[in-house]
Amino acid sequence: MRPIRSSEIGNYLYCRRAWWYRKIGTPSENQAELAAGTDLHKRHGRQVLASALTRTVGLILLLAAILLLVAYCSLQIV
Repeated sequence: MRPIRSSEIGNYLYCRRAWWYRKIGTPSENQAELAAGTDLHKRHGRQVLASALTRTVGLILLLAAILLLVAYCSLQIV
């Protein structure tokens, strides 16, 4: 017996007919829309990655600035 995946349950609950068509291997008629959605998700993923990298670089630069400020203030006191 094949295990049932949670995504299959979600597909079944969303649309039983679409679930059945997918189960019997009927190709989807809206291939252009599916491809556009895939491209949209890829672009969004790249934007999320770019923003995470930008945030990381910003935090590193902030830490470096704080360390330089502490070093400068330490040298002024001595």
